[in-house]
Amino acid sequence: MSNTLYWLGRSAARHPWRVLAAWLAVSVLVIMASATVGESLKDTMAVPGLDSQEATDLLTAAHSDSAGLTAEIVVAAPHGTTFFESSEAQAALRDVQVMAGGLPNVLGSSDPAGALVQGPEAAAASGSVSPDGRIALIRVQYPVVEELSAADLENLKNLATEAATATPLQVEVSGDLFFSFESGETNIGEILGLVAAAVILLVSFGSVIAMGLPIGLALFGITLGVAAMPLITHLVEIPSFAPQMATMIGLGVGIDYALFLVTRHREHLALGMTVPESAGRATATAGQAIVFAGGTVVIAILGMGVAGIPFMTAGGLATAVIVMIMVIASITLLPAFLGLAGDRMKRLSLNRRRAARDRDTTATWMRWGRHVSAHAKIYAVGATVFLLALAAPVSALRLGFPDDGTLPDSRTERRAYDLVAEGFGPGVNGPLLIAVDISDDATVVEPLSAAIAADEGIAAVAPADINADAGVATIVAFPTTAPQDIATVDTIERLRQSVFPPVLDQSPSHAHVGGLTANFADMGDKVTNRLPYFIGTVILLSFLLLMLLFRSILVPLKAALLNLLSIGAAYGVLVMVFQWGWGKSLIGLESTAPIVSFIPMFMFAILFGLSMDYEVFLLSRVREEYLITGDNEGSVIHGIASTARVITSAALIMIVVFLGFVLGDDPSIKMVGLGLATAIFVDATIVRLILVPATMKLMGNANWWIPQWLDRLLPSIHIEGEAGLPDPELVGSIPAADPEPELVGAMA
Repeated sequence: MSNTLYWLGRSAARHPWRVLAAWLAVSVLVIMASATVGESLKDTMAVPGLDSQEATDLLTAAHSDSAGLTAEIVVAAPHGTTFFESSEAQAALRDVQVMAGGLPNVLGSSDPAGALVQGPEAAAASGSVSPDGRIALIRVQYPVVEELSAADLENLKNLATEAATATPLQVEVSGDLFFSFESGETNIGEILGLVAAAVILLVSFGSVIAMGLPIGLALFGITLGVAAMPLITHLVEIPSFAPQMATMIGLGVGIDYALFLVTRHREHLALGMTVPESAGRATATAGQAIVFAGGTVVIAILGMGVAGIPFMTAGGLATAVIVMIMVIASITLLPAFLGLAGDRMKRLSLNRRRAARDRDTTATWMRWGRHVSAHAKIYAVGATVFLLALAAPVSALRLGFPDDGTLPDSRTERRAYDLVAEGFGPGVNGPLLIAVDISDDATVVEPLSAAIAADEGIAAVAPADINADAGVATIVAFPTTAPQDIATVDTIERLRQSVFPPVLDQSPSHAHVGGLTANFADMGDKVTNRLPYFIGTVILLSFLLLMLLFRSILVPLKAALLNLLSIGAAYGVLVMVFQWGWGKSLIGLESTAPIVSFIPMFMFAILFGLSMDYEVFLLSRVREEYLITGDNEGSVIHGIASTARVITSAALIMIVVFLGFVLGDDPSIKMVGLGLATAIFVDATIVRLILVPATMKLMGNANWWIPQWLDRLLPSIHIEGEAGLPDPELVGSIPAADPEPELVGAMA
């Protein structure tokens, strides 16, 4: 592979305009195709095999309106009045209902204004007006998500704005439409994260061009990847959250990959190689590590399909596409840019006296490596205990989905949520949709409704909607607790396990609990059950790959265990912040929330690949030195000294990029950003700079032991090595200038 990459990088640097033209042509083609034949991104909660999905399927087969999406228009009477006593407020409410009924694709809505005509008691009994008469709830029914688009959500938002302006009422909106069509917006935190990454690169390289290339490459890859998503939707429905999630990962890996390759390129230039030769050798060495690291990220992300949740698999596919684009761009487009930059990368330096400073930095890391090696037992035990303490809260991990109560009060969904909870109780924000097959026995509806209403977790049950022709009855039950409350999950399970069976045991009818709240709870259970298999598969893959690269048994085993520690610590921090509320105000979190069901699996897939990135980068230098000297302790110290600066710079870039997403409004994106930033920090500091050197010192030469029979079977892969490459092409007798710390460490 190294020879192929060498040829690819060298050719791209020698003929940069051809490469740029090819990438430009592909980009224009993708963007034009996406704009003309691309499909809108859509969210679907369909998950085969779940009880909540069976409820939806039953209602869909019966052509019930309840199978579609719903929205809530929450209307509050002017301050100091109620709908019971104010005819003006009632008239305004009626106007809002008319506006709602006139929206495109609306199948019907509830009628609180009509209920008020019958008197306060009848209005309150209908469930559409709060008992105190201050708040009215208009439930709007839409068809299934496939028949809708983001325009329907915009129409709903515009209605709220127009109604609040034209009437004295407070009008807020929420519901399924927001989950299905609300797209994430770029927040100031993302921009700040990108600016911080640029500053770190500038300080690290001291060159404007060297700083700009990784940033530019990452932005280009993200733009192309996001543009391709409407085309991918023809094959699989890409969820609307995928662009923001993929952007987060794409920024991190794109900058990291470019950082590694540009660092190698600058080392080679300092040795006097020609620009094409330097770019080719950088692509053959660092580029090979990028291909392995990017490939493992892609494989791990696609492995999320083991969860059996289609929208998770689709979101992973979208992210994998961007990672693949970053890898391909790193080994083709980046060498072309390096060819265009030529020697200007060295000349346009902000600090021409870097050699002495870099030498001091390398010496500092060398001293740190010796210090950890001299106190290996203390550091190994101390760091392990610390990480285990951070990971301990994982035992309390609860998967679910944050409700609108976790959003900032600047969002209309949050204001609607608060009004509903205040007027009707928290459970009305997450009704349970119970679908009953009555095709063979219609007599079960009344006793089943009574049994549901008698459960301690149910506040109220609406009259059953019976469709005798379709043989389906729909019972809407309102829990006593909020949608994300664990007590609500307990209520759902109790209905299925304890309430339904006594009523339906002697009947051919069967019932299923559906609705968004039940669907999220079911997905959380499914992910919890599948997560161990996924983690085991990823760990096995990492073990086999590292064994292949470094021809060792203990090194990959240690890496797998340390990866578990760092990711476990990140999970623990998520539990402490989001479930327990520790420091939640620091990240703008309004209230505690369960961890979004797909985030642990998504985080593990991403972090597995990123940790492999750092692992390969560090251990390849350690292995290279060990093969030369045979000194295990010295090779570890040399590996730390020669890679620590690049690893810490890359990790710091990742951290600031991920933390930028924590400043957004969406709690789900906050979770991903904080979890990834925490894991990268732990991995690049405690794991790579403390635990790896400490444990490798303690294991001694056993680090590199492998059975002879297995060694003979494994193919030879010279990761980041130059074996098989031709002799380097030198410009001439050019003094080494402005070397990177890796070069300085090698010459010291």
